[in-house]
Amino acid sequence: MSRRKDDPIAGCKGQEASESQKKDQTENETPKNRQEKRQAEQGPSRKQIKEAEKKQRQEERLQKERARTEQMYQFEEAYREYRAICGIDEVGRGPFAGPVVAAAVILPKEERLLYLNDSKKLTEKKRELLYEKIMEKAVAVGIGMVSPARIDAINILQATYEAMRMAVSELSVAPDLLLNDAVTIPELPMKQVPIIKGDAKSASIAAASIVAKVTRDRLMCEYDKILPGYGFASNKGYGTKAHIEGLQKLGVTPIHRRTFLKNYIDD
Repeated sequence: MSRRKDDPIAGCKGQEASESQKKDQTENETPKNRQEKRQAEQGPSRKQIKEAEKKQRQEERLQKERARTEQMYQFEEAYREYRAICGIDEVGRGPFAGPVVAAAVILPKEERLLYLNDSKKLTEKKRELLYEKIMEKAVAVGIGMVSPARIDAINILQATYEAMRMAVSELSVAPDLLLNDAVTIPELPMKQVPIIKGDAKSASIAAASIVAKVTRDRLMCEYDKILPGYGFASNKGYGTKAHIEGLQKLGVTPIHRRTFLKNYIDD
């Protein structure tokens, strides 16, 4: 005999079946399922909120760095019609010891390298990481070095120009435009654009400053192993107190610039 839809007996049986199904589902749930269900009911946890906020901050920093990097390519874009734009910079004009080192770098036109900046504004770890990235991505890199003896012979300004010309000559691709950090290099035929504080304004010059700095710093660390007592690994040849004390105790080495030491040693 069929029952009407509003039959109370039929309604009770349907309720019992529904409760039985819920019970079976609950019994079949794993601890992980129950935990996920509770989390879904409670909303995101404090850890999840912190992770989401961290990702948002990272994305904001990345967007800010991309905007800064785009600004660093302003000169490269302004002279885009040139085939090979080369940034040039030097390091080591002021130290008492070691060579002056220049680097010339041609960056790829269609790729932006993030975090390029004046090498002095970067940590040693960041410079090392960027150095490897530049050497991997650059169209061409040239390095020029002028010795302390040569610096003494022709003065530091002329030695710096000489190192820069050497760096350009070492490039595997001949540039047709040079972006320089505030100088115009004599005896070079291509167009030059001197930019005041260029290593903080041009990606190409910044890349050159990083390559020059890392190259020279590594060299001075090697000199420190050969000529201990002057602190070359830490002071990179600059006239720190420890360096001057080393000079007074141990004397002048072949990598010292004698014209820089007149006020510190007796001839």
